Amino acid sequence: MVDLFWIQLLLSFIVGSVWVTLTTTMAERFGSKIGGFIGGLPSSTLVALLFIGWTQTPEIASQATTVMPLIIGFGSIFLVAYAIASKRNFITGLIAALSIWFVLSALVVVFKIENFAFSIFAWLLAIPISYYILEKKVKIKSYGKIKVTYTSLQIIGRAILSGLIIAFAVFMGKFGGPIFGGIFSVFPAIYTSTLIITYNSGGVEFSRAIAKSLMLHASITIIAYTIAVRYFYLISGLLLGTAIAYAISTAVAYLTYVFINKRME
Repeated sequence: MVDLFWIQLLLSFIVGSVWVTLTTTMAERFGSKIGGFIGGLPSSTLVALLFIGWTQTPEIASQATTVMPLIIGFGSIFLVAYAIASKRNFITGLIAALSIWFVLSALVVVFKIENFAFSIFAWLLAIPISYYILEKKVKIKSYGKIKVTYTSLQIIGRAILSGLIIAFAVFMGKFGGPIFGGIFSVFPAIYTSTLIITYNSGGVEFSRAIAKSLMLHASITIIAYTIAVRYFYLISGLLLGTAIAYAISTAVAYLTYVFINKRME
């Protein structure tokens, strides 16, 4: 019988590759705000929590959300660091973002920070600060559509690249040991692959605009999904709880998009 982990790995590859390809394509066709909206919807988080609930119990999956708001806050810092440092060049931006993210995540794993109230507090602190920096200080402008000529090979290449990055993070989360495994289990693979692809198609300024939109969309939408999973997995069970959580996060994503469309430059 096939180990369920390998099914999870394959599903993570498929979902991640489809999601990032869709996100980047929509961003190119309709602008960075739409790209952020699509990219911010739960994808790898959904797969990860669903598999924990399936292979273990919904209760354990609910408990797994304890530190996730904190890690989502780190994801916002990751995108802010990229947006600031990439002004020099793309590689500098990506290395700076990954370095800061790894240091922060390592501290959580090493010191075993597992307090939901603290996690929520840290998230509430990170989001407005990140938004203020990107919108008011760095003043990154949103992008409209850009002209891209698509080929089958290009789309397949995007899917493979993003799928491999996400699958690698899932693999290391399983086999990386107590420290590296813990860090890679929450690695910002979707962000990383999205930034690489949008940089290649539209340049560094386009990828910076995507980073700003993703920061708000993903941070708010995925936190809504995480909190909903934490409670509805216990109340409604695995499948219905997942459906309810996704419905809630989609509604939150729409409201966030309305806000961004009116307020964000």
